[in-house]
This record gives sequence, structure tokens and C-alpha cells, in this order.
Amino acid sequence: MDGEIRPELQALRERIALTLDDARDEARQKRYAKGYRTARENVADLVDEDSFQEYGQLAVAAQRSRRDYRDLQSRTAADGIITGTCTINTDLVGAERARAAVIVNDYSVLAGTQGFFHHRKLDRICELAEQQALPLVMYTEGGGGRPGDTDVTTQIAGLNIKSFSTWASLSGVVPRIAVNNGYCFAGNAALFGCADFCIATRNSWIGMAGPAMIEGGGMGKHEPTAIGPIEVQEKNGVVDIVADDEAHATAIAKQLLSYFQGDVSDWEAAPQILLRDTIPEDRRWGYPVRRIIETLADTGSFLELQRIYGRGIITGFIRLEGKPVALIANDCQQLGGAVDAVSSEKAARFLQVCDAFSMPVLSLTDTPGFMVGPDSEQEGAVRRMSSLFLVGSRLRVPIVTIFLRKAYGLGAMAMTGGTFVAPVYAAAWPTGEFGGMGLEGAVRLGFKKELEAEEDPAAREQLFQQLVARMYEIGKASEAASYLELDAVIDPADTRAVVLRALRAAKPSGR
Repeated sequence: MDGEIRPELQALRERIALTLDDARDEARQKRYAKGYRTARENVADLVDEDSFQEYGQLAVAAQRSRRDYRDLQSRTAADGIITGTCTINTDLVGAERARAAVIVNDYSVLAGTQGFFHHRKLDRICELAEQQALPLVMYTEGGGGRPGDTDVTTQIAGLNIKSFSTWASLSGVVPRIAVNNGYCFAGNAALFGCADFCIATRNSWIGMAGPAMIEGGGMGKHEPTAIGPIEVQEKNGVVDIVADDEAHATAIAKQLLSYFQGDVSDWEAAPQILLRDTIPEDRRWGYPVRRIIETLADTGSFLELQRIYGRGIITGFIRLEGKPVALIANDCQQLGGAVDAVSSEKAARFLQVCDAFSMPVLSLTDTPGFMVGPDSEQEGAVRRMSSLFLVGSRLRVPIVTIFLRKAYGLGAMAMTGGTFVAPVYAAAWPTGEFGGMGLEGAVRLGFKKELEAEEDPAAREQLFQQLVARMYEIGKASEAASYLELDAVIDPADTRAVVLRALRAAKPSGR
């Protein structure tokens, strides 16, 4: 009869309802008491409406032998991990390019620990993501491995699981974004750290071991809030972007993913004539390069990664007329723009990820070169700085370089893919200056005898400034361009147009 529901369908509906927030109100209220959202609320906020297709919703913890089955259905709903396919950002990029997969570890289920079926679900969605080329967003809150799955009697240590290898093997295959809020320890932290991009809220604690494991290893008792707080993990580069809360982190994840989903049609930009006055007339003065980036980029499109880690080089994404572009830029307000060991490694890893996903690169270069000296060598400068050359030599995506001001020595070469001939187009603003090393250092080294011969300090300083000025005239942008060491000198106001023309003319990477 129409309208009647058969018993088996009614039973299914009741079974599914046990996995949802309304049937798990106690768990939901515990989340709310902390100011957190439920796992399903995070899913709903991330994905496009009515697009989520869940996998393995009826799973429970492998503990039927020790707990009531109906209790497991609610208290261990989905075995603590929500997985599925969806679309994200359809309104922005269209349905076909919005395809994605989602993994949300549910802390309200056994503290987000990883059990037998939990791992099976994680493997399934990762394998599907590889087969169908789906980018992945994972929420990683949780406490690592779960010791209480007594139904599993065919393993001892349980170290023959594939989840960590399966997730890691997606590196360079599909973009992976990790989002964390709350405690993220042990196996969950390993998943977080393997992601291409890591977002964490200010209420995050991330560590390769939680309190129990640390104490069990004889290393004392520690509160969970003492292990990997966000202040530590932001400073050391583990976290790419710090968010205010889960809602903010979700919005950032959607924005970050959008760069890998392609072009957008709606964009605005600031008047480009503003760029003409951004470089100080005195070449010794610093300036806020982020102001240049924000003026050059489509309004609101600049998303910076690792802002307080490796500060000498800014890394992030922008859009130019809706086109996503990866960006590296020297910050002359940090170490005078010198490229140090930490920023080299940071930029190299960033370029490697961007190259894997066919993201073109824009380099805004203003550097006196690599940071030198005994302190720099103690940071492993030789190996870490060289990583920029290793990655640069293998870039298959087009790179465009705009020399804002200084371009000296190996550091400048590293910012351009390893050589000034690597970019598909290399242009300078009229303020550009070039040389094998910084002007002042070159004068002190090359004219040492002449300077030492001048006994009067005032006269020696005058001679020094004259020699610097002469070398500046020799190495200024227009002269370097006349020797074909770069392709052009441009009006700063034309930078957007120049970069876009170069990228449109470039051959795609073909991946």
C-alpha cells in the first residue's frame, strides 16, 4: 500500500539514525561545552549541500565480544571516522572541477582513536581518491591507535595495516589538506604531518605521542596541553595556517583547495598604478612586500602559508584574473631579504608540491643573496640552501620572475629556479639592481687596496660611496637587460599583464 514502510526499511532508518547527532546528543553537548563542532557539522560546512555520499556509515568498533551491540551502534558510530565523496566549491569552479573526498576523524567516538574498521574505511577512501583523482580533505583530531578492539584475534601488534602508507602514497598524486582542532596525537599526528598542507586551529595540540605513550616510555607525566601546542607547531613550520576555530579552518580549507580546482570567473583587482610607488627611493630602505603582493593579486586572493616560519621567503597562492598562481617572494624586512637555510627549505618544499600539481609559479625577487656566516652554517646552510637548486632544476611548471629590486648572487639564482634562464619570462622593475654579490660587499672585496690606501676616514667613506654608486650604474636593471641577462625592464603598473601574457604563452606541464 502506498505510504507504508516495510519493516526492513524502517529498521535501516533507525539504524542509520543511531549514527547521527540527534541520537548522540550527550556526545554533541560535550563538543559544544568545549566550543567545538561535531564531526558531522564539519562535514556539512565543508561540502556542497546534498553532495556528500558516505562510505561505511554502519561500521562499529570491533568490540562486539565485550560490549552491547546496540550501544556500539551509537557510541562507536561509523567506528569513529566519517568518509565519503562530495563536491566542494561548485559555485566557484563548477561541478566537474569540484569533485573531492572527505575524511573526518570523530573525537566523540572513543577519543577519535583508530580501530580495525576505522583503518579499513580510511584505506578504502584513499584508494578511491587515487583511482578517481579526487583531492582529499582530512580532519585529524584524535588520539592514535586503539588497544581495545578485542574482536580482532588474528594480529599481535597490528603494524601490518596500510593506512599510513596509503595516505602518504597520495603525495604528488592528489592534493591533500589536513585540518586539526583539539588533540591530535600519535597516528593521527602522523596523518596530519603527511598532508601537503596543514591547517590547525588555535585550540590544537599536535604530537607524535600522547600523554599515555610518553608516560609509558618513562618520560614522565605531561598534560595533553603541554604537548605540541599551536604556538610551537606554528613557529617550527609544522602548521601552514593557523585558524581561529573549526569554522574558520573549514573556510581556509575550501579556499586552499580552490586554487587546485582551477580558474574562477569573478575577480577584482586594485589599481595597478599603485605599484609604481611601492619601492622606496632610497635603495637601503625596506618596504612591506605583502602590500605589493596584495595589490598585484586579485583582491582577497592572497593566501599565505607558514607566515612566521622561514620568514625570509613568503610562500602562498594568489589569483591573477581568476587564474591560480603559486607565489614565492623575498621579504626585505626580514634579514634584509637574505635567503637563509630555513626559508630555503620551506620554499623548496612548497615548489615541489606546486610542481606536482601543475601550479605555475611567480617569483618576486629582492634579495642580497644567501645568508652567510658561521651562524648560518650551524643551521646546515650548505645542504638546506642547495635544496632550492635541486627542486628548481626539476620544475616542469612555468615560472615567471619579477625582480623588484636586488638580485645578487646564488640566492637570486635560487629564487628563479636555479638560473636566470629558467623562467619563461624574467623582467625587472626600473629599481632592479644586479650583481654577482651585493654592491657594498663587492666594493669592499674588489677595491680593498684602494680603500685601505685612503688614510682619512671621511675620504675613505666618500670613495666607498662613489664606488658603490658606480657599480650601481653598471648593474642597474636597464644595463643588465641590455646584456640580455634578463628579458625586459617593465613599468611596475604593467606587472599583472606581463605575468599573465607569459603564463598564457607557456607550455603546460602536461600532467
